[in-house]
Amino acid sequence: MPAPRPVLVFDGDCGVCTSAARLVTDRLRGAPSDFAVEPWQRLDLDAYGLTPGQCSEALRWVAADGSVATAQDAVARCLLACRAWARPAGAVLLVPGVRQVAGLVYRWVARNRHRLPGGTPACST
Repeated sequence: MPAPRPVLVFDGDCGVCTSAARLVTDRLRGAPSDFAVEPWQRLDLDAYGLTPGQCSEALRWVAADGSVATAQDAVARCLLACRAWARPAGAVLLVPGVRQVAGLVYRWVARNRHRLPGGTPACST
């Protein structure tokens, strides 16, 4: 594991993903030392046990212990590590039933991110 702190890994070529990452760093994360927010294109993915294909497919949360959460679970884990007022949303996203609905929403957004505001041609791949 390259660092003892968690990292949120996003697609830096996607405008929607980049905007969401900026929201996390500017508004939701308490301090930069809490966790890193990095585009996968700037990381040594082998060090995290990730591939470009995995990172293009969905958001990844790599915990300090090296465990990896994906898609809506990555969103939930990230929110749990954010400011106190954002943590309840992370906990709710992990509740059975809510988690499955969040997965459907996540997959819809992922498939349609090129159509969303801020979407780029890179988002459609």
